[in-house]
Amino acid sequence: MKYLFPVLMALSGTTLAAEMLPNLPPTTAVIQVLRAQPLVQAADSQIQVETANRKRLEAGNHEWSLRLGGQQRKATPNGSPNERFTEWNAALESPLRLPGKAALDAEIGNLGVSLAETAHGDTLHESSRNLLKAWFVWLRETASATQWREQSALLDQQGKALKRRLQLGDTSRLEQIQAEAAQAQAQAQLAQARTRQRNAHEDLRRRFPGLPLQEQEIITAPEAIDGTAETWINAILEHNHELALARGEAQRAQSLAGRSSRERVPDPTVGVQFSRERSGEENVMGAYISIPLPGSARLAASDASRAQVAVASSREAAVRQRIEAEAVQLHATAVAAIDSWQASRIAAEQLTRAAEMTARSYQLGEGSLSELLASRRLANEAVLAARLMQLEALELRYRLMLDAHRLWDFD
Repeated sequence: MKYLFPVLMALSGTTLAAEMLPNLPPTTAVIQVLRAQPLVQAADSQIQVETANRKRLEAGNHEWSLRLGGQQRKATPNGSPNERFTEWNAALESPLRLPGKAALDAEIGNLGVSLAETAHGDTLHESSRNLLKAWFVWLRETASATQWREQSALLDQQGKALKRRLQLGDTSRLEQIQAEAAQAQAQAQLAQARTRQRNAHEDLRRRFPGLPLQEQEIITAPEAIDGTAETWINAILEHNHELALARGEAQRAQSLAGRSSRERVPDPTVGVQFSRERSGEENVMGAYISIPLPGSARLAASDASRAQVAVASSREAAVRQRIEAEAVQLHATAVAAIDSWQASRIAAEQLTRAAEMTARSYQLGEGSLSELLASRRLANEAVLAARLMQLEALELRYRLMLDAHRLWDFD
């Protein structure tokens, strides 16, 4: 029973040091393990991709082109023999990016890098959620195995006492059978709990290599959620990466629409050329400009980009709406979980006390073994439920802090 309801320390709420996060793995180990996750590494590499893409956009695709040509000229003047001339020409040309387009290209490149950084943070956050969830699955299965081990040991002790009483003729064979059946049921539950515990342990070990998996001897009592619901909801919305991604996509859609609108006026191509004609008798040097004539395709592309702005803005609004609803639900659930745990704790204490009283009565010859077994079964179920609710309340508190960026600092 010492495992169930000790209070170690209060959670500070907003600025927790690593040593003030009871029942969690060390913060330094968590950060190291999460940064080594393959998806996080992929998101980190994507930042490098967008950084290179930004350089490409800033430089533009307006490269110089060299054109070379050669020809043979044949002349047949009247009354003169035919003449042949070797001629060649060369031209150097490049499109010119019109004013304003370069700035928009640079802005689009910066937005791409910013989105990649936000996506990296989102991947890191989702990995943190998965680790937190898997960690508490392991803690719950460990608590369940511990409870069934205690129950099995208690029933085993009771079975040995019944055997001695049966040898002395102080009890019936029926009661011994009932005790053995209860013991077998507890052993079956313990075997299942241990299997689930091993599976949860293996899941953590394989998904998050290097994470210290040290069993928690004492589970801290979860404190009440400090602050108002509005404060927590605003903090979650402020730091939510998914919402930041949707907002960034909307901003990039606006920049792309502006760039597409500028593209309705095509970039001209300017060049210089030199030609050698009549085997060098004539040398020609000149300059030229080439201007594409815009058509309906450019107008349609501009219209599509403007429509995409509306799409991205609507998606941002939908994401914000969903995240806000999830934040409200998470806060309410975390607050209610503490009340549920406290109620289940009281119920477990009362039923445990009732089971102890029933055991004393049975030792004094009052009551039956079936009453004692039923009382202990109810107490065991209540204690196990209280343990699991305690861990659930603790997990929800940490999840709330994680979504508000008050748990693990990756900066």
